[in-house]
Amino acid sequence: MVDRIWLDVPYAEKDEAKQAGARWDPAAKRWYAPRKGMTALQPWAAAADVPDLLPGEDRTLGQGLFVDLVPSSCWFTNVRSCVAPRDWERLRRMITRRAGIRCEACGAAEDREAKRWLEAHERWVYDDAARVQRLKRLICLCTDCHTVTHYGYAQVRGLEAKAFAHLVRVTGMSRAEARRHINMAFTVWDVRSATTWTLDLSILTDAGITLKRPPSAEKRPGVAAATLAAEHGTPPPAPADAGEIAARIAVERGIALPETSPAEPRPAPLAPSRSPHPDGMVPRPREQDSPSVLRRLFRRGR
Repeated sequence: MVDRIWLDVPYAEKDEAKQAGARWDPAAKRWYAPRKGMTALQPWAAAADVPDLLPGEDRTLGQGLFVDLVPSSCWFTNVRSCVAPRDWERLRRMITRRAGIRCEACGAAEDREAKRWLEAHERWVYDDAARVQRLKRLICLCTDCHTVTHYGYAQVRGLEAKAFAHLVRVTGMSRAEARRHINMAFTVWDVRSATTWTLDLSILTDAGITLKRPPSAEKRPGVAAATLAAEHGTPPPAPADAGEIAARIAVERGIALPETSPAEPRPAPLAPSRSPHPDGMVPRPREQDSPSVLRRLFRRGR
């Protein structure tokens, strides 16, 4: 490969970097400076590569494909929300490179026509006695496997049937086994969501990654509500609405929303989800599909 003057360009800054003269290498999937001395590109000068094995990382943790929900008290503690954008780009590049530019769960490669990308996902361990949520592994997943992993978020986005079929196909589970697996994942989520966890990202800080403070625990439900509203193309909820949503999720009870009529069934409890996207609020899965509380919420204003 021709020697390149590589750059660390976060996705959100790609247009700005391109305007400043950066060029894209499709084989390396990375931006570079076409010549030396381009001072306009100095803000994206490359830092040292992140080591392939992070200090204390367990590359055997959480092999294969499974539903992996994160407690509501841990919303917005995913790695992408806790590191500087340029450091996230360095991490993302390392994760995909060491995976051989393949999904580590199903082996699929990126496919732009199929809208299948390679994304980073966190594997966590939970110390119940110390109430510590510790990052222990970063794994490369394709969009389809990542959607399964954040199964509740798939429900909100109307992708449950697709996610369920992918889970069955990749794991070889029967439909009944897959349903039991999903229900168990939400049962574990129920228990863990009752605890406020302390975040341990030492495998990142020990590798020289700069951290930024995530939203406080009490603000995460409101941020999640606003994020999902934006995804659905509706105005963000007013502060009072966000607080109301947060209160309902915090107590994990099936309380009808104001617009829900008394004749409607009691809404399912809500649960969170993880993704290369921001964390969101999702309904507990049911044997039969039914409109979620959030979908009814987002219909307002449409």
